[in-house]
Amino acid sequence: MKILITGSNGLLGQKLVALLQQQAGVEVVATSRGANKLAALYPNVRFVTLDVANQKQVQQVLQQEKPTHLLHTAAMTNVDECELQQVECWQQNVTAVRYLVESCERQHIHLLHLSTDFVFSGTEGPLREDAEPAPVNFYGQSKLAAEELVQNCRTPWAILRTVLVYGVAHEYGRTNIVLWVRDSLRAGKPINVVNDQFRTPTLAEDLAQGCWLAARHNATGIYHLSGRELYTPYQMAMQVAAFFGLDAALITSVDASVFSQPAKRPLRTGFVISKAESDLGYCPRSFAEGIALVATQAMKML
Repeated sequence: MKILITGSNGLLGQKLVALLQQQAGVEVVATSRGANKLAALYPNVRFVTLDVANQKQVQQVLQQEKPTHLLHTAAMTNVDECELQQVECWQQNVTAVRYLVESCERQHIHLLHLSTDFVFSGTEGPLREDAEPAPVNFYGQSKLAAEELVQNCRTPWAILRTVLVYGVAHEYGRTNIVLWVRDSLRAGKPINVVNDQFRTPTLAEDLAQGCWLAARHNATGIYHLSGRELYTPYQMAMQVAAFFGLDAALITSVDASVFSQPAKRPLRTGFVISKAESDLGYCPRSFAEGIALVATQAMKML
């Protein structure tokens, strides 16, 4: 197998490189915009610069590398930025996927595409793969449009949807709910945390494992990959406070109406993951286990 990863500098991309470079019989090609953040960590992993929104680059790189599988993790994922910068969002999340689909068809590459619970309205959950999409924000609209392009791909394809991914990565600017809550409480800073949204939080290592299992099984169709447990962010924050022995009195439970965000959020999503468990052998950690792993990794990065 030769697996090309887009977005290798991102959270999931980094976890995929770490996991796949250990697999026997697998050649990994890491691609991303900008310099390779993992060069020092994995000097033996081939890196190629690739902007997936550049049609010529996509054609050249896929023709040159000829991977058997392409794991497409690159995307514009900041929900509010997507709402405010819709042209760029569409270019990154939809037009880029059209370029990848065209090249995968030409080179007979198995396309595995990452998607999101935000393709759903948030009126119910946890959701199975056959639930009806109805996005409530532009990010979700863009990811649903990308899914429709992938489903029309004439070579094998899989759509791997996930929920609220958290983890620690190398030189990664964005925070996650575990470290945000820990650092805020350590600093004695009061925080407001939403109590009327429900998610099945996903550890980045588990998502990477799910992607690898899908590639290894040559899976086709739609799969939901997330944690098993349905929590509100407030419940997650309380677990983080308990794990680190911090003052939970600093956490105030609020509903989403307190925040003025450009993009509307679906209230209740989360996934039923029984299909991935039975078809792929997917087995995610509990949120408590995820907090412990993130804590250990964050210590090593100090």
